[in-house]
Amino acid sequence: MPVINRIADAADELTQWRRHLHETPELMYDLPETSAFVAERLREFGCDEVVTGIGRTGVVGVIKGQGDGRTIALRADMDALPILERTGADYASKNPGKMHACGHDGHTTMLLGAARHLVETRAFSGTAIMVFQPAEEGGAGGLAMVKDGLMERFAIEEVYGMHNLPGLPLGRFAMRDGPIMAAADHVEITIEGRGAHAAKPNEGVDVVLTGASVVTALQQVVARNVDPLSSGVLSISMFHAGEADNVLPHSAKLIGTMRSLSPTVREQLRARVKQVAEGVGAAFGATVTVEIEEGYPATRNHSAQTAVAQEVAEDVAGAAQVDGDAPPLMAAEDFAYMLEARPGAYIFIGNGESAGLHHPAYDFNDAALPLGASYWVRLVERALPLG
Repeated sequence: MPVINRIADAADELTQWRRHLHETPELMYDLPETSAFVAERLREFGCDEVVTGIGRTGVVGVIKGQGDGRTIALRADMDALPILERTGADYASKNPGKMHACGHDGHTTMLLGAARHLVETRAFSGTAIMVFQPAEEGGAGGLAMVKDGLMERFAIEEVYGMHNLPGLPLGRFAMRDGPIMAAADHVEITIEGRGAHAAKPNEGVDVVLTGASVVTALQQVVARNVDPLSSGVLSISMFHAGEADNVLPHSAKLIGTMRSLSPTVREQLRARVKQVAEGVGAAFGATVTVEIEEGYPATRNHSAQTAVAQEVAEDVAGAAQVDGDAPPLMAAEDFAYMLEARPGAYIFIGNGESAGLHHPAYDFNDAALPLGASYWVRLVERALPLG
């Protein structure tokens, strides 16, 4: 059961939708044009209900099948990133400093393509809920929709997500049972010392030296505290200190991120970062304060729903094109909140050899649109069979 012919025949129109969205990227919850475009298409298709304003600017389309049955949801994210685009495409962003550098324009288009087909055919029993989510890129829009009663209001029993993956060949899918993407926590370490003339370091407490030593010491946390068979990442990505070459500053700030796939490792990283940073600071005579802001939880697939997703992907692309035991990614994804609220599965669709996600030269591969839309349709038909 390969790509659906009617969807393949509409590939040019899907590409037009995707490129329109690419030209008009919007950030976080501020999605007036994007949300309006999605809602307008869903109404044109003839969805049984179109609801806006879920999770502030999310859009939900309700499609009823033939007869009673269960209710499942399919989710696509809509927001872009604060990046200056450098693709050189004819349809490049018209909004300077904003860019669809993660492929959410493609995700939205694939789900719109599926929604139209499902309305036309209704070859399923029960109800399919099309969820278009804002603010995946750091705004926890998935959590906002859950808190806004998404699952209860639409009686959702299962929820499914999909994301493109550069480097995975076009025409392929990848998924895994259990954790598929990591939890992410934000770390800020403030170091207070004593400023001094750079020519008289003995009269101060050097926060630059202390900070450098903290960064170095933190690199042993994963290497020497986390089980080698588990996964963890600790990266200090910002170091702010000083304003002049002849002054030892009195304070410094380190900022970074921690990633983990299990609650055990997550707690381990939190505890050890605090212990190590404070200990190193004390050894240098500095005062160290560690603040950890909890971010997205790990995205954990559920076994039964992952098995269904794999079967559907194999039907659409062929078994040889589907990896059912793909390695997890240490990036984070707020679909995790939806998977905490309901069972479901999150999979990857190949984007081919493109620039990486969040890169200014990235672009979604339009050739993947019919494949992704067909996957969504077949998933509904498999999960909600007629009769």
